[in-house]
Amino acid sequence: MGGLRRLGGCVVVPTWGLLLERNIGEHRGMTWSVGVMGHVEGTREEALAALRERVDGFDPGLFRTVRRRVVYREGDGFLVVVEVRFGWPRHYRFQAVEVVSDSAPPPPVPEPRPEPEPAPVRPRRAPAPAPKEWDAEVPEKPAWLGRDDLP
Repeated sequence: MGGLRRLGGCVVVPTWGLLLERNIGEHRGMTWSVGVMGHVEGTREEALAALRERVDGFDPGLFRTVRRRVVYREGDGFLVVVEVRFGWPRHYRFQAVEVVSDSAPPPPVPEPRPEPEPAPVRPRRAPAPAPKEWDAEVPEKPAWLGRDDLP
């Protein structure tokens, strides 16, 4: 179980579900919750390696100060025990389980997208003319000093 199998001359690569089980609902009594974090195609060892990455990056999101975090290896998964400053320790179970059947239809194969046309090359603007001496076309005598050639 968990390795590559042959089916009619073809090699079948198993799909693994990466599960997270945890307790939720502190004030109304503890309840178990199970969530699928993702799927991995490959061998059991590849699935466990992907699961270990998730375990190492897992943040329980506790608002209390975490005093200690211990990761245990068990069978096809890991058990993470988090001790907080006030309250009971929390534990989180991570498992790699092989997908045996799935009633959902497989996702559609994406159609290849055509290559986008390259953007047309815009001609470069001619460089701006160099400013004239004494600021570009700024009159030396402003309109309020009696000039009548300005609006």
